[in-house]
Amino acid sequence: MRVLGLDPGSRACGWGVVESRGRELVLVEAGTIRPPARGEFAQRLLFIYQHLAELIARTAPAEAAVEGVFSAGNLRSALLLGHARGVALLAAAEAGLSVYEYPPAQVKKALVGVGRADKEQVRAMVARLLGRGGRMGLDTSDALAVAITHIHSRTLRGL
Repeated sequence: MRVLGLDPGSRACGWGVVESRGRELVLVEAGTIRPPARGEFAQRLLFIYQHLAELIARTAPAEAAVEGVFSAGNLRSALLLGHARGVALLAAAEAGLSVYEYPPAQVKKALVGVGRADKEQVRAMVARLLGRGGRMGLDTSDALAVAITHIHSRTLRGL
């Protein structure tokens, strides 16, 4: 099973493709989409959408998993995040992928065992599970964490 994990944002959209081969998790590809900071917001969303559509076509995941909404303290930030999430969901749906959402606390608990784990702890566990020694960005590690959570969730449900 090949899963695309997404951590959407309008300034940085983390993504990672993980494949399960029996009990082994294999990192296919991962990165962060960073649209140009200047320019119209709609153009940043288009940039994210185009890059997601291309990577979905290139990596051929079977399903997508997206980090769920968390309570943002700033209303404007929450709205911008909502637009970026919408673009990510659209790219996945347009490619015919089933999309699953996982709340951040559930992802943290699944990987670290604690729902209030910090991003560094999540990144360390992702690196350990995928055998990836080098540093990866937090947006990328969050996306990979969502993909891993989805794979483990499918296994627990017997799918």
